[in-house]
Amino acid sequence: MPTRHDIRNVAIVAHVDHGKTTLVDAMLKQAGAFAAHQQVDDRVMDSNDLEREKGITILAKNTAVKYHPKDGGDPVTINIIDTPGHADFGGEVERGLSMVDAVVLLVDASEGPLPQTRFVLRKALQARLPVILCINKTDRPDSRIDEVVNETYDLFLDLDADEDQIEFPIVYACARDGVASLTKPEDGTVPGDSTSLEPFFTALLETVPAPQYDEEAPLQAHVTNLDADNFLGRIALLRVEQGELKKGQTVAWIKRDGTISSVRITELMMTEALTRKPAEKAGPGDICAVAGIPDIMIGETLADPENPIALPLITVDEPAISMTIGTNTSPLVGRGGTGKGADNKAAVKDRKVTARQVKDRLDRELIGNVSLRVLDTERPDAWEVQGRGELALAILVEQMRREGFELTIGKPQVVTQEINGKMHEPVERMTIDVPEEHMGAVTQLMGVRKGRMDNMSNHGSGWVRMEFVVPSRGLIGFRTEFLTNTRGTGIAHSIHEGHEPWFGQLQTRNNGSLVADRAGAVTPFAMINLQERGVLFTEPGTEVYEGMIVGENSRSDDMDVNITKEKKLTNMRSASADSFEAVVPPRKLSLEQSLEFCRDDECVEVTPEAVRIRKVVLDQKERARTASRAKR
Repeated sequence: MPTRHDIRNVAIVAHVDHGKTTLVDAMLKQAGAFAAHQQVDDRVMDSNDLEREKGITILAKNTAVKYHPKDGGDPVTINIIDTPGHADFGGEVERGLSMVDAVVLLVDASEGPLPQTRFVLRKALQARLPVILCINKTDRPDSRIDEVVNETYDLFLDLDADEDQIEFPIVYACARDGVASLTKPEDGTVPGDSTSLEPFFTALLETVPAPQYDEEAPLQAHVTNLDADNFLGRIALLRVEQGELKKGQTVAWIKRDGTISSVRITELMMTEALTRKPAEKAGPGDICAVAGIPDIMIGETLADPENPIALPLITVDEPAISMTIGTNTSPLVGRGGTGKGADNKAAVKDRKVTARQVKDRLDRELIGNVSLRVLDTERPDAWEVQGRGELALAILVEQMRREGFELTIGKPQVVTQEINGKMHEPVERMTIDVPEEHMGAVTQLMGVRKGRMDNMSNHGSGWVRMEFVVPSRGLIGFRTEFLTNTRGTGIAHSIHEGHEPWFGQLQTRNNGSLVADRAGAVTPFAMINLQERGVLFTEPGTEVYEGMIVGENSRSDDMDVNITKEKKLTNMRSASADSFEAVVPPRKLSLEQSLEFCRDDECVEVTPEAVRIRKVVLDQKERARTASRAKR
């Protein structure tokens, strides 16, 4: 079969924070993608605001570098897909792998293979893709290169890789310095026999197979991602499998349901470095972007009008976590601020508070996010949103919040399945690295959550690695407690491990809530009186309403409190006298921490300015009646 030697398609996969985006940065710089005087940010591929803030990749993105071989051969275009390392964004990884012919598996020289390394490698091996192993961060003082290479071989064997897949080249790199080598450096040092990524580029050209095609085959192009442009409308990113795609060409559009329409390609673009440039045609193996098809979806095919043959649809793993997202139903709906400047009308005019706006936004998210599902509920203003994990759903809520939406979010729940007449729930494989002195605390924490220890290893460096199989339910609200118990030193990563029979009742949060019993503004006087009752979440001056949770009770039951109580002053006492007692600073909860804190009868109110936790039923008497009925 004819082969295109001027192109290579490769995805970079790894566990979160092992240096994928930094390596892509170095490849772009050394391949001359930027002008000498051009100012370039670090992690240039993480273009989304949330990605920069959290330091993780959320969306799979593609870039292309033109590599000129040092032996004077023809230049080769290397299309690189930078994939997320988090299993919660697994749908992005699966889409990325459908566009490429090989993967670079990046592994940290100290941490070694972690759960998400297993996840992305399993997907690559299932797709029968060749692998290049890149040991990154060799300059870390605690690097252990030989052990990490052996652990990676064990992982390949564990995932049933065949002989061809285990014969992979190994590259040693320090992506931050833009240096790679094929010879192993000493632990804790940068490779010394190279000053660039040249050995890495050479290994890529030798290992990544060039795209093959059939000259007689009709056009087939697979839609793998979507984007939007203010001028061009919806843009479809595709990989051309067979034939040629030209600007202005009329093609057959094969939809997900099998129906075929005739459409015209109004615009064709190819990626160069980080920009898309207009092109006249794209051949087999090319990754290109087309405009002119307003309703095209991921997984669909563009084909020859005379002989339309569909490519297989992209399938992703089943969702494991769900949460209810609805319109904001609190008394403060549509009001800007949190008490101070609550009548700020300027900030209110762009607010999105209606059910129609929320539903439209969720439907828009479904277009580009194949791993998400939106189901109707009994209420017309709330929907059940299912995804891979808590983080993926929290990121969606955070994006909506920044766009001006006001929402009510229910406590995350697990998505159960019925297998052989029995209810099964999703389980996770949790890998935990902690200093030895915190081993007992972690074991106790996992025991309460019905975690089963599978493996434990001690590297002899004072740190212990433990592997647990634990129900996904038990990990909702786990991270905050875990970081508290390990004094912020513990590292925990989990990955979906399938379904097991229902584990029974789990009691993860022992403390009740402090609930405001009336509307008003928080006063320092009331806070000082309530401090010994528990931990408060609100600052003086914050506006509260009946049923809003203002703190965590030190006991297991809920307590209704008056946090707006004022000090009665007489003519004899000035306002400033007697206020010697200090107010303990409140605990500020982020969106993820608020979702973790929730109990079944609580929900989170999210607005552009504030995140508040509240009871589902705000009325105190109604809650008391419901509780007494439940006891009877």
